[in-house]
Amino acid sequence: MNKIFSAVVVASAALVSCGTVQSLVQNTFPYTANVLISTGVPANKEVSSTATASNVQTWFGGNNNAKIKDVRISEAKISVVSPSKGNLSALKSIKVYISSDGTSERLVASRSNISTNASNVSLDLENSGFLDAVVKSTGLTVRTVYELKNQTSSDMNMKVALNFNSVPAK
Repeated sequence: MNKIFSAVVVASAALVSCGTVQSLVQNTFPYTANVLISTGVPANKEVSSTATASNVQTWFGGNNNAKIKDVRISEAKISVVSPSKGNLSALKSIKVYISSDGTSERLVASRSNISTNASNVSLDLENSGFLDAVVKSTGLTVRTVYELKNQTSSDMNMKVALNFNSVPAK
């Protein structure tokens, strides 16, 4: 009897934890996109780069975005992917916009006066409204507008990481 009770408790805990993990995964989800800054990009001029973003749901072939609502940006970061010891010191400012399936483009994050030798930096969030229409669509597009302080001596590949929060739709 004691073994059966213990098995029921363990099984219940497993089910509750799976539901909790599923809830967390559903309610906080990341998108990433890569941006290439070529050597020939001039300084003190805004340049735009567009890429399709991916998230964990697209990796596994699912799309549970219909089950969410009240989507907001919760975190935005940029980081240098290559060169491996690169930093963001050449970057003067950056703006990140998202759009999808013909929806209007929305500014979600930006940062100006970047003065760091770090390889990653958090961006300031533009959280003035819900992003449901954009995120629930397929094929999220990230457009990055950046300005350099000075021209880079080699190509630089950056990763834009965007995290969104939502609540479950009933």
